[in-house]
Amino acid sequence: MDDRSETPTYRRESAPTSERVADLLERMTLAEKAGQVTGSWGGSFREDLDVEDLVETVARDGIGAVAPFGWAGSLTSDPAEAVRIANRLQRVAVEESRLGIPLLLNVDAVHGHAYITGATSFPNGLGAAATWDPELLEDSAEITAREIRATGAHQNYGPTVDVGREPRWGRVFETFGESPHLVGELAAAKVRGYRGDGVGDPEGVLATLKHFPAYGEPERGEDASPVDISEYKLRNTFLPAFERALAAGADSVMPSYNSINGEPSHGSAAALTELLRDDLGFEGHVVSDWDGIRHLHEDHRTARDHADGVRQAREAGVDVASVGHVDHADRVVELVESGRLEESVVDASVERVLRAKFELGLFEDPSVDEGEVMETLGSEDHRETAREVASESMTLLKNEGVLPLEDDEDVFVGGPNADDMVHQLGGWSVSRDDGLPGTTILEAITESTDGTVTHAAGTTLNEPVDVDAAVEKAADADVAVLALGEGWYLHEFGPQAEAGVATGEWPTRSDLRLSDAQRELVRRVHETGTPVVGVLVTGRPLIVDWMAEHVPAILMAYFPGTEGGVAVSETLFGENDPSGRLPITMPKSHGDLPQHHDALAHPTPIGDHEHPDSYDPLYPFGHGLSYTEFDVDDVAVTDGSGTSSDDGGPAATVSVTLSNVGDRPGTETVQVYATQTNASRVRPERSLVGFERADLDPGESTTVDVGIDPSALGYFDPDRGHVLETGEYRFHVGERTESTRISGDD
Repeated sequence: MDDRSETPTYRRESAPTSERVADLLERMTLAEKAGQVTGSWGGSFREDLDVEDLVETVARDGIGAVAPFGWAGSLTSDPAEAVRIANRLQRVAVEESRLGIPLLLNVDAVHGHAYITGATSFPNGLGAAATWDPELLEDSAEITAREIRATGAHQNYGPTVDVGREPRWGRVFETFGESPHLVGELAAAKVRGYRGDGVGDPEGVLATLKHFPAYGEPERGEDASPVDISEYKLRNTFLPAFERALAAGADSVMPSYNSINGEPSHGSAAALTELLRDDLGFEGHVVSDWDGIRHLHEDHRTARDHADGVRQAREAGVDVASVGHVDHADRVVELVESGRLEESVVDASVERVLRAKFELGLFEDPSVDEGEVMETLGSEDHRETAREVASESMTLLKNEGVLPLEDDEDVFVGGPNADDMVHQLGGWSVSRDDGLPGTTILEAITESTDGTVTHAAGTTLNEPVDVDAAVEKAADADVAVLALGEGWYLHEFGPQAEAGVATGEWPTRSDLRLSDAQRELVRRVHETGTPVVGVLVTGRPLIVDWMAEHVPAILMAYFPGTEGGVAVSETLFGENDPSGRLPITMPKSHGDLPQHHDALAHPTPIGDHEHPDSYDPLYPFGHGLSYTEFDVDDVAVTDGSGTSSDDGGPAATVSVTLSNVGDRPGTETVQVYATQTNASRVRPERSLVGFERADLDPGESTTVDVGIDPSALGYFDPDRGHVLETGEYRFHVGERTESTRISGDD
């Protein structure tokens, strides 16, 4: 007898996924469908849910997705316990539900699986972007995916694809900076790394792009406030990075919390159906940001009540309510039964969710091996990659001959971020140091010098603690290293309990300068006459104009992760050449905001000589010094044959001769900017269109070819769609400019 005749099609591994999905969907009740498009959480959110609560919810209500760990308020940060929870919940889903549908477990792992103790934590977004190294970021994403799967989860709520245009914003540190081109390159690399060989890769995870379609320029810098922009800006500043990441194979998309054009993204069919699916061709599933659906009636007030918000979100195109819990599933059933929501809308979402689960192989075996998790998380080769990313991110803003330090110098180390691993990780990580792996800046400097190392913090983030002791020790040292900046925070610089800073205290969106206490520490240590090296451990591009004028060396370290202490120390002592380049502009004052390298051209009615520069920052986008010197010569531009990305050829190739004319090995990033001489619409004065990294020994020269993709030169015209216009384009590399005529598609 052929047993296969008695086996449902959806249980047959050999059956095509489409047939398995159709068979299972046909067998499901409305309540089971509602469960599959609803997620829940374990830990403290709207209410406290423990493991037993989740077991009951999964068995009784058929909830299809859960986040029991891997986020700020989760049940555990212990990796072994995370595996036990994951396996138990999967057993309940498979063995105690009618159809045995496994769970999707999702996590927030934006810079490593950093909510799990012992996992590999990479630099947060801006630090990762400062490497300008897509291949290395792809490697880091592969490691993150491997560690996520080792704990039993399958979907990462990342990468962050927001273009960070507002430095006051408390989430700008999650972004890859202000350039649509750079963000697109790095986000696509992250997607490739997370996915591995595709959804079926046992070490890959579902990649979720967030926050669609535009989140990174909120009014007032206030998180989730409106992003009120034109279609022109939406299409040319915020969407290109999403388009690149979608083309890399992204599986999922998360809407933004904010409203655009008066429509909350979670309730906008224009954004989630017409733009995302019909225009951009996305076929994966859309997951809500955590309380994004509830915000529709609680905050945006575009919905009358919770049920109306659920209807609005589902008709707009949301597939999974990430933390909808049982009440969301109940609302779905009520809406369909009352005729206020078509069941076909729910069916379409269920199909997308089931397809992901089948392709992940969860129906065959959703469990993981508890014995492997400790071998995988934070392994030496994983940490070595994290060290490489942190090292490449180090951005030397200023150096008047103080750096690199000699290995026998007496060093005073101060500042609130010198000996605090939680601050070193930054947000989207565990908020308490309960045995975190890694080395602090103080510990790493102590290991790097044969001289005497002294330490006094001098301040907390906001308050003086032992300034006099710090000044006294600094006066006796050869050099003072002050690790300054910000600490752990999320969204609007909180929550208070985890961040340790009361709401309204620095850091705040109203002040990009260091706190009063930290500025006073810098001034007093500077007055001792001991050379000061400022190390900025921070999520945002702080305004450090006084330091830029008075302090001889400034190193931007971002939030560098578990291996950041070593990266900082090796950079200070010259073992690592600082090759990081700013992915975002550092302004001189708040009054200059908004300020980006790619500002649109505009008139100066009383004359250029009467008009202050539109772009005159403290440190510009792309800035970064090295311990050696580079020359750029022989810039040449060759017109390419490609007029669209589909052609596979560049629109142009910019070739330069790059020479290391210093006495140390170093890494330079050749950055190519372009200006369209004449256009049908107002275009940027110049914008980043391509880049390549090159490692050179002293005296070595090489030719660097930078292919310029047609999409980088083209733009979206609301009347014509995407166009690459024929005409003259100027290409800028450093101080050199060359022009060529590009044959477009107009």
